[in-house]
Amino acid sequence: MRAARTVLVVVGVLVMAFGGYVLVTSVSPQRIGGLATWLLGAVILHDAILSPFVVVAGLLLRRAGRSLRAWVLVVVQAAIVAGSVLALVVLPEIAAQRHGQKNPTVLPFDYGTRLLLVEGALLLVVVAVLVIGVVRARRGTVARTSG
Repeated sequence: MRAARTVLVVVGVLVMAFGGYVLVTSVSPQRIGGLATWLLGAVILHDAILSPFVVVAGLLLRRAGRSLRAWVLVVVQAAIVAGSVLALVVLPEIAAQRHGQKNPTVLPFDYGTRLLLVEGALLLVVVAVLVIGVVRARRGTVARTSG
């Protein structure tokens, strides 16, 4: 285990060093401030919004039904994470469209509608998985009690 941790730390440090090298050699000094702002925003969105949202959703699900199986919690939390990350990726495009752009071919799609459609499809998949899981669990309970 110690060797694996050492390898992971060394690889992590090397990747960060490579990232720093690419940053210094390919990004102009005038743009580093904007990049730092974006990176700080990403950290804040993740640590202050996304992570607490997933934790609170898990706690509420546990409290809502103490008999919830672990797979139900995993499915719902995975959907929350996927939907949240998708929204965090698409919201800047929606905001950029609202501000307008000089070249209309840069953001050619209706990102708001597409985001809602994908989030709705994700919700339908989660509901389908949960329904199938509940039906299978009930069939298993019926088969065990009758057999």
